[in-house]
Amino acid sequence: MATYVVRVWLPDRPGALGAVASRIGAVRGDLVGVDILERGAGKAIDELVVELPDEALLPLMVNEVNEVDGVDVEDIRQVPGAPVDPRLDALETAAYLVERQKPADLLSALVSHAARDFEADWAAVIDPSAPHPLNSVGSMPPEAWVFAFVKGAKASVGGKAAASPADVAWADLAVASLVVVLGRDGRPFRTRERRQLSALARIADNRWVEIVTRAGPPTLPPTPVLHSAVVAPTAAGVVPSGASPAGAPAAGAAQAQVGGAPPAVLL
Repeated sequence: MATYVVRVWLPDRPGALGAVASRIGAVRGDLVGVDILERGAGKAIDELVVELPDEALLPLMVNEVNEVDGVDVEDIRQVPGAPVDPRLDALETAAYLVERQKPADLLSALVSHAARDFEADWAAVIDPSAPHPLNSVGSMPPEAWVFAFVKGAKASVGGKAAASPADVAWADLAVASLVVVLGRDGRPFRTRERRQLSALARIADNRWVEIVTRAGPPTLPPTPVLHSAVVAPTAAGVVPSGASPAGAPAAGAAQAQVGGAPPAVLL
């Protein structure tokens, strides 16, 4: 059994995907997953996860799919092992990021998992004000190009990620003042993928804030408790316990004069 991810363009109309699934079934293929990457201008771009009982059937399947009116196969790649689940991968990546306890570990996890989830050829986290990437994986273009690209992309169209070239995607870590950027050859990044990368960057950004502020404000010493003066009633009023104005009876005598009143009053 061989598993493939087939990226197809098809008319955005009822029945189009069913017709493609029928052609896949005609060559004994099994459609086990569908991921909608982009829709617009009457077209949809989907990624189909297909299992074939024999690798030799792949060319026949491609021909069958291309026979559907308005459908074109953009890309095919074989998946080793079990079929992939992009949504589950995204959740596992999010969980892994929020488990990181150090800023360096967080950035390392972000680039490695972004490269894996998006099957990118390279990925990096950069500080636009720094001379080199803070973390990267894969074979990056020249650093000067990457920094110039990020600077230009952030300055154009209000900094929207849609301004990127098709084979490069990026997203802001706004609070951390960092940018995650990745690229791959031959397979453009589509709308759903760019939105997923933006969500991943927001998760990493919030975790960054939690890590760097986890210690909180400096711990202050406890404030001393100030006790009110203890006073005892007297015939003339109240005076601090243990002090007797001239001519006044002592505290014990004062208590007797008032008929057994409490020996002290806290103000």
